[in-house]
Amino acid sequence: MRIRLVSVASRMPRWVEEGYQEYAKRLPADLSLELVEIPLATRGKNADIARLMRREGEQMLAAVQPGDRVVTLEVTGKPWSTEQLAQELERWRLEARNVNLMVGGPEGLAEQVAAKSEQRWSLSPLTLPHPLVRIVLAEQIYRAWTILNRHPYHK
Repeated sequence: MRIRLVSVASRMPRWVEEGYQEYAKRLPADLSLELVEIPLATRGKNADIARLMRREGEQMLAAVQPGDRVVTLEVTGKPWSTEQLAQELERWRLEARNVNLMVGGPEGLAEQVAAKSEQRWSLSPLTLPHPLVRIVLAEQIYRAWTILNRHPYHK
């Protein structure tokens, strides 16, 4: 199974890339975590935000392959504990479908992305900065995998 983190963002600092890669590389070959970066369109003083979000949404959906599951990360989504994430991860694996975790830009997700969502997940009721979301997602997916495989990391 492949999990794609599809994220609208500008270039991340090195510490974010290193943190994300630290957990992504720990996952086994049969559960890969791949980052798909959608470039954040420049937001000027008079930018048409709705148009920019639609374009970013189109790019996000273009990364989704037919038959893939779409999970949007939204503040209003359902909060999962790490153990619940492990259960979801197992369910996804048994479905034999790839999963796309969709993270919108500063204004949130484009409507067309939210409309394709099969699940809405909230990492926290807090608004988290994109750099932290990347690292937290990678770490939690790794932690969920360790729970499923009775690896001592979670203890």
